[in-house]
Amino acid sequence: MALDTSETLFTVLTSINACGYDQEVNGSDPLRSQVRSEVAKAIQGSDEARETANVMCTFYRDHQQPDNSRELAQYVSLALYLAGPPTFAAKVKDSELPPDARNLVGFIPLLQKFYAQADLQGFWQRHREAYSALTNRYHEPLARMLFDTEIYLKMPSSGYLGRQFTVYLDPMGAPSQVNARNYAADYYVVISPSGSSLKMQQIRHTYLHYLLDALALKNGGAMKRLEPLLETVKMAPLEENFKSDISLLVTECLVRAVEARTMGPSKLPEAERTKVVDESVHEGYILTQYFYDALIQFEKGPVGMRNTYPDMLARIDIGKEKKHASQVEFAQQAAPELLHLSRPVNEHLLLTAERRLTVGDTQTAQKLAQEALDENREDQGRALFILAQVATMNRDIQGARSYFERALQVAQEPKVIAWSHIYLGRIFDLEENREAALDHYRAALNAGNALPEAKAAAEHGIQRPYEPPTAPQ
Repeated sequence: MALDTSETLFTVLTSINACGYDQEVNGSDPLRSQVRSEVAKAIQGSDEARETANVMCTFYRDHQQPDNSRELAQYVSLALYLAGPPTFAAKVKDSELPPDARNLVGFIPLLQKFYAQADLQGFWQRHREAYSALTNRYHEPLARMLFDTEIYLKMPSSGYLGRQFTVYLDPMGAPSQVNARNYAADYYVVISPSGSSLKMQQIRHTYLHYLLDALALKNGGAMKRLEPLLETVKMAPLEENFKSDISLLVTECLVRAVEARTMGPSKLPEAERTKVVDESVHEGYILTQYFYDALIQFEKGPVGMRNTYPDMLARIDIGKEKKHASQVEFAQQAAPELLHLSRPVNEHLLLTAERRLTVGDTQTAQKLAQEALDENREDQGRALFILAQVATMNRDIQGARSYFERALQVAQEPKVIAWSHIYLGRIFDLEENREAALDHYRAALNAGNALPEAKAAAEHGIQRPYEPPTAPQ
């Protein structure tokens, strides 16, 4: 888990603030008004900045959304798919961006010019200390909440190699809004904190998905058995994703059940927890009650969720649950799901490959990545990176080295570049070629400076040679 800030996110949000984005500005952290005022003065003091701002703000007004949450959400989606300054290049092809971000592709060149002409880098550097203070203020309560979640599930996140959960803080947005995204194996939450509020419940909801989504993927066969339950929610006010994908429906029901079991103090009246469960069921999350009851038994035993999960699925009585669902009078509407599965439309092969790799299915991951590579479909750098990871897991070190080196020749995504360098550094460390290893760690540090986990891994590699984990006795 990383709690961090992002110059790219700062630049995007500061730019739309300069164009009139003022949702909840009076309730925001004072830093937002301060930055807005300073940037406005910079625009007025430069003819070039003013001219660029006029063009950029015309684009902004032409793409405004009628819904306030969607207004901010589309720019958050865009920012998460952009590389760092000064290029702010899209990490994927335009056609592979999430739909809401794809509508804003024309904003990127305007952002590049505005960043330079209004000296947004200077503003970022000037306020870095204030941004660091934000992360320091919220680090302890956030870490405690995530730790408590892992303890409840008896399921440490340390086993989730190759995945990341990042919370970005930036005061330049509306403080009431939380934007959560799942891009392939990575999960992001973007929040604009104000005062002592950090929206812990929403962060925890996303973190539960981070921990539990992989279990659903790993138990695909058991999920297939539950597909008849999708027929029972066709008239429910759920988002269409939940009506067509049983794994999404099952996971959301389990997440909501965990939230109900752990909400409030331990002595919270059972009636209040039951009310929350009933509301979920009436929205269409029909297995929430089943998982709620199953969790009561789970809490009494020593076995963690990773090992208990298959049994939980196996004990679901489809006939009983279908009958129960037929008796439910669904609500007129459901609260929108917080976590957006912002999947690029043409990313099917590599997305599936990454998810299969996450659960240890190297054979399927290799097949799909090779297919994407052979047919020149999707991102070639990512395809080679997946093949390199497969080779690493199969202990084919020379094959891994070849794939990582090929990935670096074509990759544009900072994450792929940074981690390819890190893995190559480790390979050279194992070959006792420390000089070559250091070159790769330094290159990774430059490429992954905006990626907390990659940055930490690169710094660790620079400090001392890599040593593989010792196998348990």
